[in-house]
Amino acid sequence: MEKLSSVELRKQYLNFFKERGHAVLDSASLIPENDPTVLFTTAGMHPLVPYLMGEKHPLGKRLASVQKCVRTSDIEEVGDATHLTFFEMLGNWSLGDYFKKESIKFSYAFLTEVLKIPKERFVVSVFKGDSDCEKDIESADYWVKEGLKPSQVYFLPKKNNWWGPAGLTGPCGPDTEIFIDTGKEKCSPSCSPACDCGKYIEIWNNVFMQYNKTADGKFVPLENKNVDTGMGLERTVCILNGLKSVYETDLFQDAIALIEARSGKKYGENPDVDKAVRIIADHTRTAVFILGDENNVTPGNVDQGYVIRRLLRRAIRYSGQLGAGTALLTELAALYAEKYENVYSELFKNRERIISEIAKESEKFDRTLAGGLKEFEKVAAVSAGTGVIDGAAAFRLHDTFGFPVEITEELARDRGLTVDREGFGAAFAVHQQKSQAGAEQKFKGGLHDHSEQTTKLHTATHLLQAALRRVLGDTVFQKGSNITAERLRFDFSFDRPMTAEEIAEAERLVNEVIAQKIDVVMEEMTVEEARSGGALGVFESKYGETVKVYTVGNFSKEICGGPHAKNTGELGSFKIEKEQSSSSGVRRIRGTIAE
Repeated sequence: MEKLSSVELRKQYLNFFKERGHAVLDSASLIPENDPTVLFTTAGMHPLVPYLMGEKHPLGKRLASVQKCVRTSDIEEVGDATHLTFFEMLGNWSLGDYFKKESIKFSYAFLTEVLKIPKERFVVSVFKGDSDCEKDIESADYWVKEGLKPSQVYFLPKKNNWWGPAGLTGPCGPDTEIFIDTGKEKCSPSCSPACDCGKYIEIWNNVFMQYNKTADGKFVPLENKNVDTGMGLERTVCILNGLKSVYETDLFQDAIALIEARSGKKYGENPDVDKAVRIIADHTRTAVFILGDENNVTPGNVDQGYVIRRLLRRAIRYSGQLGAGTALLTELAALYAEKYENVYSELFKNRERIISEIAKESEKFDRTLAGGLKEFEKVAAVSAGTGVIDGAAAFRLHDTFGFPVEITEELARDRGLTVDREGFGAAFAVHQQKSQAGAEQKFKGGLHDHSEQTTKLHTATHLLQAALRRVLGDTVFQKGSNITAERLRFDFSFDRPMTAEEIAEAERLVNEVIAQKIDVVMEEMTVEEARSGGALGVFESKYGETVKVYTVGNFSKEICGGPHAKNTGELGSFKIEKEQSSSSGVRRIRGTIAE
């Protein structure tokens, strides 16, 4: 196999697909635009949802990118050899152009010819079929034609080889997953890529969106079929270089060396130290990318801000355990900003703000720790009679005051107490179930919720920004947007609460434009043409050379990916329900529309 650095892999991947007619996209923001279902961009396909749904992409039908992604569902697992909260996803897409044959051919060629992985090291899985959809014999045959033996192809069920739909309905289809055989012995005669014994490591996934799942549960073939692939950069670099952990790759070497220098601890000699080092390295890197994003997210108590706070506080705790101090995190932030400046220039551009926010959060957490220690003393006093700290109390210290149960146990031992770990686990499990239920409820709208109501609210968001700029001045710019079928949420740059008169005037202006029944006109043009024509654009660097510009008379002109109403008269009446602070220098409006 070809040993490559992360820089080399990014370059070779994009060059390979560029040579095969794919337009190369810049990474989109980590904060999804107008998607209420998730807090962060979780996959390379996420920014492309409108185009996978059928909208025409300005750059064509073949696309490729390296996308910044954040996933926090396994945050408690970070500290082992493989889990990360931030990662980069290599991806290529066909929007109604090539399909299974070409996709498999491209993947096989890149892996064998560019990365030099012997074909004998591969196994692949394909969909085995069920009562809903047929067996994917087509993909299996293409793999064999490329050079794999039939014994290297496994047929697996939906839970292993099926994607989507993201919501209750929408595009979906079988996938083919590509694995590297590590050479380990099979754990059993039935061992397959579905097994988690470690023999097979997934390296790439090719999704074939060929069906539309309808409201009545039927799978109807799509007229325009799409391909969506994803390959994790960190994991692939790890595999190519024969490493045991993603933390041994060039992406983390400098960070780990800095942690070792500041803590006096050596990585690779003690499992507890290794866990702490990995958490600090991962969580700080993720916080740097979120803070450095164009959306200007800051630590807070809700949504993305809460995730940053949780990551930083967990990193600070482990830094304290290693004796490195909280200043380590700001040093790591500067290191990461410099390391990635040639790939993600926004990190270096926002370097000072990133470091400042991390420093402020560290100071706040120092005060929180002091409060947590006071609470622990109360809990210890109550527990003195039994000698055991109740599991629910230990979980409250963890959840409210940021105390990992290990710290609570250490403090308890000093006082001759123990912690009810079983009770703590039960309380934690209840918390996870509630969180997952909430996430599932939130996700039911699906990535593809382009319903009539959300489309209207999307257009209303444009009108609201234009109205705010007229009322508050042209220093107002969008800082974030979240739309559900019930309401819009719009974050914008402004450093004080709006007055009642200003809120009423912004609302009046929006309704005035709605009453005028103005057509919403879409034009495709270059970014330069859009700028010179006065269009507002959020995160313009992600759009590429050609963009869509939506114009509403002389009132609003914005770069956007849609969807939109065709005429403002479709919107009904607009109402600002609430105006409040979102974060420092950012205000938030919640609004609704009614017939």
